[in-house]
Amino acid sequence: MNKSYEVEYCNLELRFDRRHIQQLIRDLIQDGYSLYWSENESIFIISVRTGRKLTKLRFQRLAKGYKLAGDYVIKDAKLAEWFEKLIGDLRGHAVVKRFKDRQILIESILFGEVIRLVEITGVEHRVIFQKGPMLDMERVAELLASQSAEQQIESLQKRLDEELDHLYDAMKSGDEQLIEDCKEKLRKLRIQLIQLEW
Repeated sequence: MNKSYEVEYCNLELRFDRRHIQQLIRDLIQDGYSLYWSENESIFIISVRTGRKLTKLRFQRLAKGYKLAGDYVIKDAKLAEWFEKLIGDLRGHAVVKRFKDRQILIESILFGEVIRLVEITGVEHRVIFQKGPMLDMERVAELLASQSAEQQIESLQKRLDEELDHLYDAMKSGDEQLIEDCKEKLRKLRIQLIQLEW
């Protein structure tokens, strides 16, 4: 990759666990990058300095692990190589646009594999590679199941929090029947959550 390269990662989605993030921080520091990080209940941010530019990597906290998602423009060749490696190793998804001179190369990546490669030069548009068929049914089911389960887990966690608030209010008021009703609802929600996380 030459230094004039500019790479844009659109619709990026990578799944991490905390250990992967810690390893990424160590590796980037060993590669000579200046960086700092911060986190709260919902997000973990790594800010990487490349020359005068600061790139903020936003890791959204999930029920299990973290998700790096969004759009990133990378002008540093070495950091772009890091992104490529992460997409491949973590079987991530992205649309990668490489800008060089008057040419744009667009890669559509799904589960870490390039499924479509398009070259745009001026007004010329040429499909260099397209994997066929685009997706087999097993992969579609896997993708839909992971997104659906994640949404259900988030919804259940919100309902658990609300029910815990109701239980707290019931305990303050001393209403024994309401306390038992809340505990029963919490037991059912907990079982549903355990089944989804398995």
